[in-house]
Amino acid sequence: MIDLSLIWVGIIGLGVLIYVILDGFDLGIGILFPFIKSREERDVMMNTVAPVWDGNETWMVLGGAGLFAAFPLVYSTVLSALYMPITLMVIALIFRGVAFEFRFKANRTKHLWDQAFIWGSILSSFLQGVILGAYIQGIQTTNGIFSGSGLDWLTPFALFTGLGVVAMYAALGCGWLIMKTDHELRDQMYALMPKLIIVLFVVFAGVSLYTPLTHPEIAARWFALPNLLYFSPVPVLVLLFTFLILKACKERHDFKPFIYTLALVFLAFTGFVISLWPNIIPPSVTIWEAAAPHSSQKFALVGAVILIPIIIAYTILSYWVFRDKVRVGDTGYH
Repeated sequence: MIDLSLIWVGIIGLGVLIYVILDGFDLGIGILFPFIKSREERDVMMNTVAPVWDGNETWMVLGGAGLFAAFPLVYSTVLSALYMPITLMVIALIFRGVAFEFRFKANRTKHLWDQAFIWGSILSSFLQGVILGAYIQGIQTTNGIFSGSGLDWLTPFALFTGLGVVAMYAALGCGWLIMKTDHELRDQMYALMPKLIIVLFVVFAGVSLYTPLTHPEIAARWFALPNLLYFSPVPVLVLLFTFLILKACKERHDFKPFIYTLALVFLAFTGFVISLWPNIIPPSVTIWEAAAPHSSQKFALVGAVILIPIIIAYTILSYWVFRDKVRVGDTGYH
């Protein structure tokens, strides 16, 4: 029999990874707004994602819907444990989305919508990181039901990963703007990118040290032989791509900083999966223990097989149509 639970983990994992990549640089642009004071250059920054930003969040919906269909126990437990940061994140995303539409039409209040865009981007990114940190450190359950406190997520590690995700999204946004803009704005991003990458590297190092030190089972998974040999390419590649990004910025390559930063995000995601596998509710509930009945997974998979290729095709087409650089004075995006 085909293991539908593994298939659904792959689908949800793919949705989460694509969301982090696409909405990551999208949110990163809002995080970078305070570094740019020119109204015209801020317009350019928003115009680089204006045609595609709302489609990026489709992948978050896909991940949530897939979780509800294939792993309802995870959906109910994680939402119960992280209800507050998830709700606050959604509110921040709403403010940010409204700012996207209203900012282009406002005159006297444009600076207010700038602030809504900035803080909506920063807070939603930070709260996504908090949710990630709280998930990694584990959720207290009894017989598969959440039995912890509503504030268990509020820990120094979760706050640290929140700042880490802000740095990661800012680096993605910076790489995106290097690729999509030119002249003064691009020069400012070239100057900022190395600083963001160094911060991101420090965050990766902090999380990589903290998780095995506080979770013996994660330490055993990474450092026991032969796993140490199998997984050692991950930290080595993180070092390599960090160096390549710094080198690409120094040599002023337009595309390489963004592509290499995507590689870092993929490596971080790979490390996350290695650390928690096969638990889907850390620290002890496995994928198979949390799975929905086989018939439910099979029924939902039919819809996923039809819809996911359509979403992927639409996403690729959108980015292809709007693939050129964006410059001050360009029209048509607002």
